[in-house]
Amino acid sequence: MTPPRAYGGLIAVTLVLVAALAGPAQAQPQDLDALLQKTREARANDAETLEARVQRFREARDARAAETREAQRRRDAAVARSEALLAEFDRNEAALTERQAQLDARSGNLGEVFGVVRQVAGDFASQSQNSIVTLEHPARQARLDRLASATALPSAEALEQLWLDLMQEIVATGKVSRFVAPVIDASGAVSDTEVVRVGPFTAIADDRFLVREPAAEAFTALPAQPPRALRQRAEALSEAPVGAVQRVDVDPSRGALLGVLVQTPRLGERIRSGGWVGAVIMALGLAGGVLAVERFFVLARVGARMRRQRKAIASPTPDNPLGRVLRVYTQQPDLAPETLELKLDDAVLREVPALEARLVWLKILAAVAPLLGLLGTVTGMILTFQQITLFGTGDPKLMAGGISQALMTTVQGLIVAIPMVLLHAMLNARSKALIQVLEEESAGLIAEQSERRPQGLASDGAGDGV
Repeated sequence: MTPPRAYGGLIAVTLVLVAALAGPAQAQPQDLDALLQKTREARANDAETLEARVQRFREARDARAAETREAQRRRDAAVARSEALLAEFDRNEAALTERQAQLDARSGNLGEVFGVVRQVAGDFASQSQNSIVTLEHPARQARLDRLASATALPSAEALEQLWLDLMQEIVATGKVSRFVAPVIDASGAVSDTEVVRVGPFTAIADDRFLVREPAAEAFTALPAQPPRALRQRAEALSEAPVGAVQRVDVDPSRGALLGVLVQTPRLGERIRSGGWVGAVIMALGLAGGVLAVERFFVLARVGARMRRQRKAIASPTPDNPLGRVLRVYTQQPDLAPETLELKLDDAVLREVPALEARLVWLKILAAVAPLLGLLGTVTGMILTFQQITLFGTGDPKLMAGGISQALMTTVQGLIVAIPMVLLHAMLNARSKALIQVLEEESAGLIAEQSERRPQGLASDGAGDGV
């Protein structure tokens, strides 16, 4: 079998011969001794290269074997440490169980006491987070939180302090107290302000009602204050000296009722919720009111003058309808009854339009206002259903608000129409009464003229016979 080194030499000789044959045709043949020498040198170089490569392979093999042995050693050490730690964990767990049993045996009923203390402290801490009394005693909340989350048995001092905090809350429910606390105004600025606390229910600063802001540990003024009467009583309490008795409004729900009260729309907000239809209705109502007032005073003045005129029939004046009707009779007292009746009827008819002037507009306004209210309701319901189409029915407040605004125009229409109907009936009755007075007086004049006319005719006939 030919050794590898021989193969290397043959390959080198072959390469040299190929290179010689591939040269140009005109090259001179090389010396055979030089060629032999080169072949021997190439063979020697190949042998050295192969020997060096084998040596490197052996060194790499030995290094990998050493690394493998080191890794196995570390693995064995880690396994041994893991077994030791596991055994130590089992021993510690057994010791902990034994110590816990000893603690339970020695504590006895103290464990139940500790549970009750934690429960009471936790409940009181939850209540104290929303109590306005806590802002007067800010250190109390931290004590209650520590006691509620403690894992060790509470000390006697901690139990006594819990009892004192409970008594403090009980006493505070029946007292009116003044203290300085941070108050957040509408702009977000915080300032120390004197606050009057009425039990655990209501807090007041000047004429403002305050509620607690748990996140900021401060008071904040309601975004919309209650009506003026409540704020005036609150201001009187804030300015009252110590020991004085003042009437004040208290929210027993500790702020919930005040929050609902300030969210209730004011009269102006309700009117504005009617939109342009509501504005038209209110404008018509205002116009009808002005017209009714004008007619009331005109008819009242005319009625007063007519009553004075009835007391002085013999001296009619032209400043009232009855006087003008009477002047028709006094200016021509010798007219025949039939002619006088026609003239008086004509005078009464001329006075009727002035007495019934513009009353028909009150009737028209009373009829139009509910129709406009119905129009606003239908329009509002259409908008409400459009909102439901866009946003769904997930928010009942959205639907309730839209329906409330839609019905507001109906309310406005009825508010305008009902007084208009009553005013029209009242003023129409008053004008009819005045017209009836004119007709009664004219009928009396005609009757009086009829009684006088036959006597005059009889006297004329007797004179002719003589």
